[in-house]
Amino acid sequence: MRCSHCGVCCEKTEMLLSDADIERLERLNHDRKKFVQYDRHGFARLKNRHGFCVFYDVKKCRCQIYRHRPSGCRIYPVIYSEQEGIVVDDLCPLQDTITKMELRREGEKLMELLQRIDNEAHARGVENIRREK
Repeated sequence: MRCSHCGVCCEKTEMLLSDADIERLERLNHDRKKFVQYDRHGFARLKNRHGFCVFYDVKKCRCQIYRHRPSGCRIYPVIYSEQEGIVVDDLCPLQDTITKMELRREGEKLMELLQRIDNEAHARGVENIRREK
């Protein structure tokens, strides 16, 4: 899969983050408070700034952490649709370059990632409930 660096996927991102993604970026001296937002269910997502992912350089049309980007960004443009399941995002200008084999392989990675993120969010939610009591 190739990236055109167009920034379409970085605009108004709702990219989910795994704990491993967060830890990897923290090891690179990025402050969690500046790039992670947690929703009320415990899911971690990339923050946006001026309508784009906090790591996207609009002037250079480049991801500032491309080599260390989150797992979901690596798998993109393969996404999960509630209606269709594993699909290629039709917003991506290179959507037609994804082979069926890549779609299957990346789809498997995506489902594993989503399960891990779901488990992590559930664990955070349980921790939050315990703290509230």
